[in-house]
Amino acid sequence: MNPPSHSIELLEFTTGGDAGAQPAASIIVLHGLGADGSDFVPVAEAMDLSAVGPVRFVFPSAPVRPVTINGGHEMRAWYDIYPPGPDGGRREDEPGLRESQGIVQQLIDREVQRGVPAGRVVLMGFSQGCAMTLLAGLRVPQRLAGLVALSGYLPLALQTGAEISDANHGVPVFMAHGDHDDVVVVERGEGARDVVQALGYPVDWHHYPMAHEVCMEEIADLNAWLVRQLS
Repeated sequence: MNPPSHSIELLEFTTGGDAGAQPAASIIVLHGLGADGSDFVPVAEAMDLSAVGPVRFVFPSAPVRPVTINGGHEMRAWYDIYPPGPDGGRREDEPGLRESQGIVQQLIDREVQRGVPAGRVVLMGFSQGCAMTLLAGLRVPQRLAGLVALSGYLPLALQTGAEISDANHGVPVFMAHGDHDDVVVVERGEGARDVVQALGYPVDWHHYPMAHEVCMEEIADLNAWLVRQLS
């Protein structure tokens, strides 16, 4: 099975059993701005999902593109980010967001084609990857096992209610944020939580005394949530 188009790279491995065994579930992990697919491999390795059985982790690397807020420097990014306007308003790169939404959907479809039902697929992301998890995950036309949104926000928030998927409506969502995050302030994460909950999704919300990062307590809480959703 070939990777999706758009020239993205994929890293993957299976935990909890023979690497050649058919996975009981798949977790697609979307990295943050400027990182790549290897960024969250240590987090996956720190978790114990043996109660679930073999679990395939899929780590795509976003396309390389100029990022306006970083002076047009080219880096791996799921979409462009613009500086706030004079009034503090945020302009969003809707074409880039929609393009990466398509990439994420291809990744989900690829797992289904490889024999993992959509209901055994978790979509997970950190920071910009969190934004893509919420954007794509609330619109995906299949029922997933869950969404994991770490230290991010909800893009295209005003359009979300009209575009959410009936098939995936009410999917469980794990959301976490650092209280001292100065990259994506916790208020943006709380705002995303409030919108997602208002749309009828059960959100398991966590916050931790950390910056724009992950911590061991968060990994343990996520581990327990994943086991509950996938067992």
